Amino acid sequence: MARATVLGRLGDRLRWRVAEVVSRHVESETAVTISLEVPEWPGHLAGQHVDVRLTAEDGYSTQRSYSIASAVNGKLVELTVQRIPGGEVSPYLVDELVPGDKIEVRGPVGGWFVWRPEQREPVLLVAGGSGLVPLMSMIRARGAVDSRVPFRLLYSLRSPQEQLYGAELREGAPGLDVTRLYTRQAPQESTRPPGRITPEDLANHGWPPDFEPVCYVCGPTAFVEKAAAYLVLLGHKAEQVRTERFGG
Repeated sequence: MARATVLGRLGDRLRWRVAEVVSRHVESETAVTISLEVPEWPGHLAGQHVDVRLTAEDGYSTQRSYSIASAVNGKLVELTVQRIPGGEVSPYLVDELVPGDKIEVRGPVGGWFVWRPEQREPVLLVAGGSGLVPLMSMIRARGAVDSRVPFRLLYSLRSPQEQLYGAELREGAPGLDVTRLYTRQAPQESTRPPGRITPEDLANHGWPPDFEPVCYVCGPTAFVEKAAAYLVLLGHKAEQVRTERFGG
């Protein structure tokens, strides 16, 4: 019986559902958050993603994976999508999709790069660009259950204009510390010159290794590999460093 239940849940996650766009919110010049109503949505964990499939009138279809930005919220699923120049799917989602449109989604997918409310270890979130999206889901999930587990976020982005969830992160939440690391253009009030993430950034703004935090690192492949290597170099246990990457 238990095996049948597990297989049933897996089959439920693997089937395609027709989702309707409920709302669209502009995050930056290149990114939007799309709120989808997904019938019979099974729920998700913070950090999971979905597959999105688009099908043209001539029958051609293509699909991409996108992280879920929202905490569990009934049938609603939020995706934050950043436009990739020359991309096949993201330009349509960012520039063309409007409320009332329908797309196909499948999921949720993933079980390792997740945060569960019952976890009690301190959490270090390290985001590169749109790698913030699944980490934002974790922040929101923490707030939804009124967790007091301490979170620290290091958010690496090119410039202030590319920031996602600006107002929400500025307001913050109890026990959430946010540090922004700008790589190309920093605001005037920033005391750190623009540059890529360094071991010093992680040591100064992350948790000490002896606190044994769970570290979640998400972003472009090169960013993730470098940040994860720095964390291990600083003394964090490799099994406590969880990574999710995109791009070549």
